[in-house]
Amino acid sequence: MTTTAPSAALATIQPAFTDAERVALAGFLAGYRGLTREAYALDLRQFASWCHARTVALFAVRRADIEGFARDLEAMGRARATVTRRLSTIAGFYKYAVEEELLDRSPAAHVRRPRVDYESHAVALDRSELGALLVAAGLGPPLEHALISLLALNGLRVSEATGADIEQLGLERGHRTIGKLVTPHTLRHAFITAALDAGVPLRDVQEAASHADPRTTMRYDRARSSLHRHATYIVAAYLAGAAR
Repeated sequence: MTTTAPSAALATIQPAFTDAERVALAGFLAGYRGLTREAYALDLRQFASWCHARTVALFAVRRADIEGFARDLEAMGRARATVTRRLSTIAGFYKYAVEEELLDRSPAAHVRRPRVDYESHAVALDRSELGALLVAAGLGPPLEHALISLLALNGLRVSEATGADIEQLGLERGHRTIGKLVTPHTLRHAFITAALDAGVPLRDVQEAASHADPRTTMRYDRARSSLHRHATYIVAAYLAGAAR
């Protein structure tokens, strides 16, 4: 399967952007691989073109603009699921920009999304069937076992599982994780989270990080999203009981 590099994907997103907008676009897309990244790039390209036609900069967008984009998609006959996905991509992009302190707030935070049929019609496996599949996979080639385990126990997308590299395997707070893309902001993020983990008062960390709002500093508090409570462990234990 061929993939598109982040820079190549962004090259098709027009028009010119500010430096902060380019960083946000590149950083957001860099977090995905394969078909997922291509789909998100397409969503952002269409939204950026829509904004450009109305002389609205990406970081000057308001909630009303995003909802107007959605209405135009519906008027063009786009399916509700498609509109919802594009709004989700836009919301993810602006959330990333806020988390990276490139934007003060997300204009997509309260955007209304079309109602879609959330009932899945895909073929599903029950607990016993999935447990048996994992046991069978464990008796087969290691590559197949690893792939099936990634999909079944972690809920990864196919592109995420096939794009994973063994060299990215590492440890985070005692948990096995896939390696992360390290950027200059990663080091700043690491300092803030380490300070909070070490017990430095929030106000002191806020001052050290030059955050105007303490809520920005609080977003770096890793204790609120402990990996010990990750769903992967619960699912693995649940399926292990079925496989006995």
